[in-house]
Amino acid sequence: MYDIIGYYDAETVDEATAFLAENPNLKLIAGGTDVLIKMHGGQLEAAELLSLRKIKSLSIIRKAQDGTIVIGAMVTFSQVFNDPILREMIPILTEAAISMGGPQIRNIATIGGNVCNGATSADSASSLFALNAQLKIEHVKGERIVPIREFYLGPGKVALKPGEILTEILISPDDYQGFGGQYIKFAMREAMDIATLAVSVVCKLSGKTFADVRIGLGVAGPTPLRCLEAEEFAKGKDVSLETVAKIGELAVNSAKARTSWRASKEYREHLVEELVQRALKIAVVNAGGGELV
Repeated sequence: MYDIIGYYDAETVDEATAFLAENPNLKLIAGGTDVLIKMHGGQLEAAELLSLRKIKSLSIIRKAQDGTIVIGAMVTFSQVFNDPILREMIPILTEAAISMGGPQIRNIATIGGNVCNGATSADSASSLFALNAQLKIEHVKGERIVPIREFYLGPGKVALKPGEILTEILISPDDYQGFGGQYIKFAMREAMDIATLAVSVVCKLSGKTFADVRIGLGVAGPTPLRCLEAEEFAKGKDVSLETVAKIGELAVNSAKARTSWRASKEYREHLVEELVQRALKIAVVNAGGGELV
């Protein structure tokens, strides 16, 4: 059963932060696909819940005047997948969204909840890492912007302080304009399973060389991560099969894979090397380059 001892609805962000200021023990609930499972399993007892579902401003996707893409924390994965702005500008995020669970889950699970759950297997995480996403976090006393790479502190741990709410995910035009990308989720049962490895790659080309490459991985360590050594190597290198192979090899150095019942450490590292190459080859084409054969 669900051990709920109190339930509150907020209709604005200001109202929600005020609720939290008055009662710091409140547990935020968005879509509920993670919180309710924890409650049902006994991991969360005697919970007082603060629902964000009525805050309409958090369910909007928009493009700001400066080109920044703004995704409200309460946007569902179905919204992410179907949104025309995201499908045109950052399709690797829509690809990640459609890989998340089944349609029933995608209709209620939110991107903000997915991030705040702190799981390395979060379907949105590797793409948001590759896109250098920034997180807008609000408190009754103000707001702050946190790079997503600084938000994940450990398994299930994120950098939300007491009284804070993640309200928006921001993606700068400098991080998506001119880039091509590709997302790959490797799982035993594809969408209806947790990823064994998730890979998101974006690249920008300058003629026949790589101007920029960014690689985000999920389930390659205790938190999502970036392959900084491989990214640095790629800059200025020729767009070739040899370069792509070296990038895949170097990506393994950033992984912090472990053995679990889903896969061994060695198998995950093999997947990192192989899937980074596979994703990068497609990203090159999507960035306007030719097919590498």
